[in-house]
Amino acid sequence: MATVAAYAAPAAKAPLERTTIERRPVGEFDVLIEIKYAGICHSDIHQANEGWGEAIFPMVPGHEIAGVVVEVGSGVTKYAVGDRVGIGCFVDSCRECEYCKQGLEQYCVKGNIPTYNGLDKNGEPTYGGYSTHIVADENYVLRIPDSLSLDVAAPLLCAGITTYSPLKHWNAGPGKKVAVVGMGGLGHMAVKIAHALGTEVTVLSQSLRKKDDGLKLGADHYYATSDPKTFESLAGTFDLVLATVSAPMDFGAYLSLLKTDGTLVNVGAPEEPIPLNLFSLIGGRKSLAGSMIGGIPETQEMLDFCARHGLGADIELIRADQINEAYARVLSSDVRYRFVIDIATI
Repeated sequence: MATVAAYAAPAAKAPLERTTIERRPVGEFDVLIEIKYAGICHSDIHQANEGWGEAIFPMVPGHEIAGVVVEVGSGVTKYAVGDRVGIGCFVDSCRECEYCKQGLEQYCVKGNIPTYNGLDKNGEPTYGGYSTHIVADENYVLRIPDSLSLDVAAPLLCAGITTYSPLKHWNAGPGKKVAVVGMGGLGHMAVKIAHALGTEVTVLSQSLRKKDDGLKLGADHYYATSDPKTFESLAGTFDLVLATVSAPMDFGAYLSLLKTDGTLVNVGAPEEPIPLNLFSLIGGRKSLAGSMIGGIPETQEMLDFCARHGLGADIELIRADQINEAYARVLSSDVRYRFVIDIATI
């Protein structure tokens, strides 16, 4: 066991504070990663506040992890000391079910083992990236291409793959019209990736406050959803609407923006149930779908795609002692567009 420094929430809704945690010894197929940067995802806040249900405390959040390998187990073949690597939202899965065998570990029948706020196969709590080091099985570690800086690559491990996976699955590409709802941590990456895939991209945001940013990131059009005329003028326009916000929204209104056979994919995860009038689906043979991160192969594909296209997150780098302030700013939508913790400051 190794004792490492970390920032943890001692209880639900409590401010995060500096502490130490124990990391397991490096096993035969494990790599020890010195974490350089960790992104702050809205999911971290939901879980630290028990917004999604009962959680495990103390909690060390963080599933957007970028760092460098500093030790490998005797059986490791995929990585060597000095390699630039990342870890996303899970660190293990059953490896035996039909989805794990397809590289869709995010949909593991037995449930994957989350990077934090979960229990590993020995029943021990998992701790995330707001810490100086992490030990993980080589099969659940990603390679970060040399052309991506580690700080802007870290958010790709959640925000990047969460948007890349549905865009690919629903065939976003040339000739398709895609709307991205929300221009936050997820939304800004959705715009970049959708643009790089060759789609015509429209941003739907509450206001026009971030319009200049959206157009610079690759959006072709930008509309304010607070303006009722937006829904009138865009009715029946899109092949795909990707909803990235974690606040409740009027799904009926957004379904009206789809063409016949269009799909509204939700990747945000509000804490409250959402009402839905099913007539908004029936009229145009429309689909309402969900998507959750990506498997290991697709996450690596996403990292390589982002490297080829020069895509990283737009970040604000912070010190570890600014985490609580950053949480408050995320909740007030005051970040452009992802906070990333400089782990050296822990």
